[in-house]
Amino acid sequence: MTAFFQELGLPFEGAWLLSTIIGILLIALPVMLAVAMIIYADRKIWAAMALRRGPNVVGPFGLLQSFADGLKVFLQETIVPSAANKTLFLIAPIITFTVALMAWAVVPFQVGVVLADINVGLLYILAISSLGVYGVVLSGWASNSKYPFYSAIRASAQMISYEVSIGFILICVVLWAGSFNLTAIVESQKGYYGFLNGNGFNPLLFPMAIMFLISAMAETARAPFDLTEAESELVAGYQTEYSSMAFALFWLGEYANVILMCALNAVLFWGGYLPPFDWAPLYYVPGILWLFAKILFFFFVFSWVKATVPRYRYDQLMRLGWKIFLPTSLLFVFLVSGFLMLTRYGGAQ
Repeated sequence: MTAFFQELGLPFEGAWLLSTIIGILLIALPVMLAVAMIIYADRKIWAAMALRRGPNVVGPFGLLQSFADGLKVFLQETIVPSAANKTLFLIAPIITFTVALMAWAVVPFQVGVVLADINVGLLYILAISSLGVYGVVLSGWASNSKYPFYSAIRASAQMISYEVSIGFILICVVLWAGSFNLTAIVESQKGYYGFLNGNGFNPLLFPMAIMFLISAMAETARAPFDLTEAESELVAGYQTEYSSMAFALFWLGEYANVILMCALNAVLFWGGYLPPFDWAPLYYVPGILWLFAKILFFFFVFSWVKATVPRYRYDQLMRLGWKIFLPTSLLFVFLVSGFLMLTRYGGAQ
C-alpha cells in the first residue's frame, strides 16, 4: 500500500503514514463492529441454552439490539463519584479498550495480510495482553470504593496466576515453530500426518491447546473465572461506580479481548488462516474466512462455558493456576524441548 501512494506522488514518509492509518482503520473498525455483533450472539447463545428467545425486538431478529444499547449509554450522564480520583477514573476504561485493540496489529489474517509482521509478534501479544489488567486495577483504585478495590486486587492476582502458565504454553509453541513470528507459527502447522493443519493435532501440543483455551477464559475474566465482577459478592466489581460511555468502554474492551483470545487459539493451535485439511481445493477459500470461522467456533465455546459452568470459588481459581496449570505447562516445556532435541536437532547422535 505504501508503494501505491508513492506512485501517486507522495514522499515515502507520507505514504507510509497514510497506509499505516488506513491499515489501522481496516482492523479497528471491523473489530468494533464485530464486538457489537458478538455481544448479540453471546446473548442469543445463552438464551438458546436456557430455552429463551433472547434479543428479538430491535431490528430483524434483534440484530440491532447492541446498537440500541450503545445509543442508550451514549445518551446517559457520566457520573464521577465525588471522592474518586477523577483523572484515573476516566483513563481506566480508555486503557482497557485501547489495549484490547492494539494487540490486533500482529495477528495475520492471511499470508502478508497483517499490519505489523514483526519477528517478535508473540512477545508483543504477551506484553500487550498483560497491560489490560491496568485498566481494571486503576478503575478499582480510583473509584475509592471497597467493592471495586476488592475487584482490582482479585484482577491483579488472577492475571499474574494465569500469565505465568500462558507464558510456558507459548514457549512450547515457539520451540516447535522455531519462531516468534505469528505468520511463521501458522505456516509451521501444515501437514500433520500428511493431511491435517494445526498444532492441536500434535499429541505433545494438544494438552497445551486445552490449557491455553481455559487460561484465555481466566485471562479475559470470563465465566467460570469472572471473579473480578462477581455480582453476588462485589455488586459489579470494578465497574460498580461507572455509567454511560465509561461503562460501555469496559464492555467493548472485554469483548474485544475475548475475540482476540479466540483468534490466538486459532492462530497458535488450529492453523489460523489455513484450512483444517491440507487438501489443495480448500486453499481456494480465502484464508481470512477460515480464520473467522475458527474465531466464531471458539467464541461459541466461550459462550457455551459461560452458560453452563458455575463460577469457581477464588481458592479454586488460584489452585487451578498455580498447582495444576503451572507445573503441567512446565513439564510440557521439558517434554517438547526433549523431543525436539532427540528428533529435529540430532541430540540422539
